[in-house]
Parts: sequence; structure tokens; C-alpha cells
Amino acid sequence: MPRILASLLCGASLLALAACGPEAASRFHSESGAELDEGGFGNPTMHNILVMSGQRDYVMHLGTRFAQEVPSTVTFDFNSAVLDAEAQAILRRQADWIRQFPEVRFRVYGHTDLVGSAAYNQALGMRRAQAVVSFLVGQGISRSRLEAVVSYGKTRPVIAIPGPERQNRRTVTEVSGFVQSHPLILNGKYAEVIFREYVLSAGERTTNVAPQNTGQ
Repeated sequence: MPRILASLLCGASLLALAACGPEAASRFHSESGAELDEGGFGNPTMHNILVMSGQRDYVMHLGTRFAQEVPSTVTFDFNSAVLDAEAQAILRRQADWIRQFPEVRFRVYGHTDLVGSAAYNQALGMRRAQAVVSFLVGQGISRSRLEAVVSYGKTRPVIAIPGPERQNRRTVTEVSGFVQSHPLILNGKYAEVIFREYVLSAGERTTNVAPQNTGQ
């Protein structure tokens, strides 16, 4: 019995020593909840500080968000600048996103496939870009925020084949900068620009529900 007791005490001592190793000591001296941080804790605050101090390209950040959250590209039929139903649906999603950020400017780039002359495709790419701009304006986006329409014609194909290719016949909408006269930009309130929609989405939504007849 004494030997069994001694063995148990020895094992407990070893476990206690293991628990007091450098990793355990680090957890003990860290703030509460530190062990739950997988590397992302505090990143929004850090990101805002970097932007406010000019250390992060906020235009690039918004451009990445736009490309991730909505489709930035619409495609066209051969030799056409007409927006079909699918293109219009995508542009409505773009307009919904753009309306959330009245401080941001956008540029639309027009492209064609490799069929036809460079001059003709330059003009066709411009017509496609202008069609997208006109549609976005029709969705309530200020024309002044659509900074420019640019045609790359057939110089930047997605798929470099000489024949017709729908993926090449496209426009791409991108973030191009900020409206310099906007007070939020002049005041440097980047957090209001980036996170405003999150604050709005956190608001309580109330619905009118008619009282039910309980029969009392």
C-alpha cells in the first residue's frame, strides 16, 4: 500500500511539473481569453490604425471587398453592347453595394474578344463600358462617382484565342478612389466608411404583427 501511494504521489508531481511548463506559464500571465485568439483577434482595430496612419492602401482594401462580395464582371453577346437579363441582375447587385459607400468612386473597363480590328474593338469596348455606366446611373448611382469609362478593346483577353470568346467580351467594375470633397474623407473617418453598414445591420428590425385572437 505505501508503495502504491508513493507511485500515485510521484505521478501527480510529474503532472504538476508538466502543467507548470513555459506554455502554461505563458497562459497564466496572459489576459483572459488569450488562448482563444487564433491570430485574428483585434485585427479590425489594427487595420483601422494602419489606414488612419497611411500605412495601408484603403482603396485597395475596398476594391478587394467589392470583388469578393459582388460579381465585378458582366459579359456580352458577340458584337453587342446590350445588357442581357443576367448582366442586369449582376449590375443591380453592384449598385446595391455601391450605394453603401457614397464616398467611393468607381471605374468601368470595357473589353472585347480578339475578332475584328483594334480600332473597332476599342470603340466597342467603350460602348460596353458606357452601357454599364448608364445602367448604374439608372439605379441611382451619381454619374460623378463613376469616374471614367475605359476601353481596353481586345488588348487584355481572359482567354487568348483568336475566335469569339464570351469571357473576353466583358466589362469590369473596380473601385478607383474616394470622392475627395466628401466630409468623411476630409476628416479621416475611415472607420465610418468601412464599417457603417455593419452598424446599420446590427439595428433592431421591427415588424408589425397583428395580435392573435386567443378566444378569451
